[in-house]
Amino acid sequence: MKRTIIYILSLLFFANMNVFARKKAFSQPIDSLSIAKGQILFTQNCTSCHQIKTDGIGPKLSGITSITSPAWVKKFIKNSQDVIAAGDERGTLLFLKYKKAIMPSYSHLQETELDAIVDYLATTKPIKNNFKKDYGEGIKNPIPEPIEVSNLVVDIKQFSQFPVSSEGGKYPLTRITKLAPQPITGQIFVNDLRGKLYKMEGNNPVVYMDFTQLMPNFIHQPGLASGLGSFAFHPDFLNNGLLYTTHSEKTGSAKADFAYSDSIKVALQWVLTEWKIENPASGVFSGKPREMMRINVVSVIHGVQEIVFNPMAKKGDADYGLLYIGIGDGGAAENGYSFLTNKEERIWGKILRIDPAGRNSKNGKYGIPATNPYVKSINKKALKEIFASGFRNPHRIMWTSKGDMLTVNIGHANIESLYKIEAGRNYGWPIREGKFVIHTDGDMNQVYPLPANDKTYNITYPVATFDHDEAKAITGGYEYTGNLVPALKGKYLFGDIPTGRLFYLDVANLKQGQTAKIKEWKLTLNGKSETLRNLCGNDRIDLHFGIDAQGEMYIMTKADGKVYQIIGAKE
Repeated sequence: MKRTIIYILSLLFFANMNVFARKKAFSQPIDSLSIAKGQILFTQNCTSCHQIKTDGIGPKLSGITSITSPAWVKKFIKNSQDVIAAGDERGTLLFLKYKKAIMPSYSHLQETELDAIVDYLATTKPIKNNFKKDYGEGIKNPIPEPIEVSNLVVDIKQFSQFPVSSEGGKYPLTRITKLAPQPITGQIFVNDLRGKLYKMEGNNPVVYMDFTQLMPNFIHQPGLASGLGSFAFHPDFLNNGLLYTTHSEKTGSAKADFAYSDSIKVALQWVLTEWKIENPASGVFSGKPREMMRINVVSVIHGVQEIVFNPMAKKGDADYGLLYIGIGDGGAAENGYSFLTNKEERIWGKILRIDPAGRNSKNGKYGIPATNPYVKSINKKALKEIFASGFRNPHRIMWTSKGDMLTVNIGHANIESLYKIEAGRNYGWPIREGKFVIHTDGDMNQVYPLPANDKTYNITYPVATFDHDEAKAITGGYEYTGNLVPALKGKYLFGDIPTGRLFYLDVANLKQGQTAKIKEWKLTLNGKSETLRNLCGNDRIDLHFGIDAQGEMYIMTKADGKVYQIIGAKE
């Protein structure tokens, strides 16, 4: 009922908008250069929450300047919270309708940049909806139970400050997303999506690789997850000198190994590369690349953000030296191409497992392990690289101390999930979001109860989950296995990317077919109660976690480029 009332109020409000403002919106002078600049800025800053044709975390923005004035749009982009706090009716309705999603301030953008975004939006036409079927109103509050605030308080200290990589000091100042150790030596490495891989010398980040120099077609724009996506050192790196990376390149840089119909746009390409380092013990990069895999994607979201070797596997184990690759759906489902994902003939929305030392793949550049689940499939077109399927954005992959494989999957408009990964299982996207039905030919912002015949779909559901009235985008997350903080033993720590809320659950409760209870934990910095939002000085935290060779854990806040180490805890 509440959603219906808000919708009716919204319609009444829009219907009574000032006519002069509407005419002004259509008649404002706009030049082509400003439109082009605005489209780039919109893609860089806005598309993680807003699309033109479809709703997401926030509303679709097609024709926005035809229903409200460009001045209002500009003001809302600049600082939506100020607009809402002032009692603006439209802003308040939107805030409530989209589950109190906090839109960060863009006051750091110049006036000309804000004008350009509005100019671009003014070129779009109003779209009532773009779905074929109306499945009725979905579940208003999919997970009504709130996340409990626990008594767990974790103490942190600042570990490092990374160099600003944005132009002109704009937020986010950096785009640091992954912190992981080199095997054997344990030296910590951190990537910045804008193209640099850093090695840590004590607390100081030193550039190890610069993709803006190494790869001529490298791009880290448009924002979001594009750029230097991930890295993984071979477990025998000191002997073989092999390092693996993923990065994005501009459309058409080379022929893709995994493509689709020419009628569907290619937003960019993701590339998996093997680097042969000449002297792996030197600490100074010098090496040659070998391209292993190139993938086209339909939008700038949900690319190849994770590659990793199983750290629990030892020499002689079947899993030793096999590379896991998390590939998002590339925004296929929400852009109207759901047929590209959750098909065993398609690579998008999958976790792959390959043997970098092999050469029996279709392109002859890597191997396919004989134990992969689709190797003996009766479907001759099935991709034998696939290990598991049904993901929107398998953002991070990790293993527990007992050897269980986990991944966090960033959801669409309602549900964030943690999955226990087993070979050959289907985790549901895009016909499921968490434990709920989603319709790709309907309003994808709505979720619905599972059908009576759900077992026939053979879908594996999350071992932990939360909805968007709690937080917006899950980030993993590791089981704490260090020795510095005994109170955290047996706990899996994770959180929410934009808001910086911090969660944990007990690893012992992660069982297939059951849902573990999530609890929230609090922070102290050097013993003083703090929040990441306060420490960042920014509404959007861009939270990520890291782990070192000793199992000690780190918190990264991309917005300000800081890394904190967890040093204590009490309950």
